[in-house]
Amino acid sequence: MIQSQRFLLSAAGVFLMTACADSTAPRTAPTVSLSFATRLPAGAAAPARAVGFQTAVTGADTLKDGTNTLIITKAELVLREIELERQDVASCNVEPKPQGCEDFEVGPVLIDLPLGAGTAQQVTVDIPAGTYTEVEFEIHKVSGDDPRDSTFRRLHPDFLDQSIRVQGAFNGTAFTYVSDLGVEQELEFAKPLVITDTTTATNLTIRVVLADWFRSASGGLLDPATANRGQPNESLVKDNIKRSMKAFEDRDRDGDDRDER
Repeated sequence: MIQSQRFLLSAAGVFLMTACADSTAPRTAPTVSLSFATRLPAGAAAPARAVGFQTAVTGADTLKDGTNTLIITKAELVLREIELERQDVASCNVEPKPQGCEDFEVGPVLIDLPLGAGTAQQVTVDIPAGTYTEVEFEIHKVSGDDPRDSTFRRLHPDFLDQSIRVQGAFNGTAFTYVSDLGVEQELEFAKPLVITDTTTATNLTIRVVLADWFRSASGGLLDPATANRGQPNESLVKDNIKRSMKAFEDRDRDGDDRDER
């Protein structure tokens, strides 16, 4: 059975793989760090949206649509099985994992999305040389009986049966949005991530555009409370979340994919 090497985060939530070398030691393997961002870069056009989306926004902290004001103060999501897929691999979503599926994190792991500009680094791993074309991961609802979730449940007992939590205020009224969304995400890179024998380190950013989450089909802001479980906008916001993500090589960790082309 062929298994790809797996890397686990520490109990604190972040496990950085580091390597030390001197002039006499052999060269260490290339490393790739994984970062997250929530803002579009300044001056960038909004990404492609579903039919009916009109409003372009570049911030994810305070949003206004002329009538409503949405302030997001915290946004968290649970991810599991974060891995890079090499160009010659048909799919990493199979068992046993084929060679060419390199794990960032088996998980689950809680991602505290950064608010404001720039990126927040989560984990760094060694990676074999190759051409990688996409990153795959699962937005994961924490289970009460899955043994793979036991450590996470102990660290974050308030996330049971949840995968996403957002806090803030809508028109001055505090809200907590909670979702049980469970979905596999496959984000293909517009430009492949090429790791060569001479590569020392690079960074991969997953941009999660929070500004797109709580939007109606016409682009207006929604009260996040109306998207909680059983509420009328639950499915709409879940679809918005799935469409809001993009991954790209981001060597300078500024969250801007335009300077990587």
